[in-house]
Amino acid sequence: MKEQKTYILAIESSCDDTSAAVLLNEKVLSNVVATQKIHEEYGGVVPELASRAHQQNIVPVVHMALDKANIGKKELSAIAFTSGPGLLGSLLVGTSFAKSLALGLQIPLIEVNHMQAHILAHFIDEDGFDKPSFPFLAMTISGGHTQIIRVDSYFDMTVIGETIDDAVGEAFDKSAKILGLPYPGGPLIDKNAREGNPRAFRFPKPKVDGLNFSFSGLKTSILYFVQKHTAEDPGFIGENLKDICASIQYTIVNILMDKLRKAVKETGIKQIAIGGGVSANSGIREALKAGEKKYGWKTFIPKFEYTTDNAAMIGITGYLKYREKDFSGHHVTAKARFKV
Repeated sequence: MKEQKTYILAIESSCDDTSAAVLLNEKVLSNVVATQKIHEEYGGVVPELASRAHQQNIVPVVHMALDKANIGKKELSAIAFTSGPGLLGSLLVGTSFAKSLALGLQIPLIEVNHMQAHILAHFIDEDGFDKPSFPFLAMTISGGHTQIIRVDSYFDMTVIGETIDDAVGEAFDKSAKILGLPYPGGPLIDKNAREGNPRAFRFPKPKVDGLNFSFSGLKTSILYFVQKHTAEDPGFIGENLKDICASIQYTIVNILMDKLRKAVKETGIKQIAIGGGVSANSGIREALKAGEKKYGWKTFIPKFEYTTDNAAMIGITGYLKYREKDFSGHHVTAKARFKV
């Protein structure tokens, strides 16, 4: 039986990237992302500025996504959008736009949980990338989240471990700020770490029960470490930057891998899928690949452009919901907090 053609327009506006994508079933036809550079001078995302930038970007970004996909609005089957979690002002822009367009076109509206979408990005039909089979373990790592999730079907997900304070992405960015690196600092730590000695300096790993994480204590220990050494030698950071970055990254990666090994042992599930912006980190990717040989895991890492915030992952989630006729009413609202 021939598969029905379903065109999904997806909108993502949960933080500081405005993104729109068009999918034909599981295939991405376009995935446009407009980044906001204005936050760099503030050393972090400013919510009010982010929502204003979304208002400026959303119409041209959607227009470009439709243009690149070479389809018209009237060919769309449904509109999927991120309703949460995220910055409320940013989410409201995407939510309002999606609701208005769906109403105008008289097509279904589909709300999407941003964190579910990071996991379901693995089911985008992309050449050279395998899809996990159920059940599998997903580790979502980003600036706002750190979770280990048991995934039994597309929408049957159970959080079995999460951070009790800061997210791993925040740990990277705050550590970079302590070292005087510009925002966003996580990728700069990764870049410097590749040329440094990961065992040059030792940082403590937090003791947290079960499969939960904690990164606030690590951030504090890095701050005290830098303050102590720069007081003794003002040129300490400049002379040791690569080794410091490598040591920080080595510690964070070990914290993540320790919990992941424990999750595999407890569940018996050896399929591991990662998602979220921090999954682009080379140290994490290398550790996961090494785990395949050492522990017999099968690791799934999505295409780079589907790891950071993007509308393609919203689109694939929307398509999977569309197949089940899981539509939203126009009373749906943006949610700053939205559990998997």
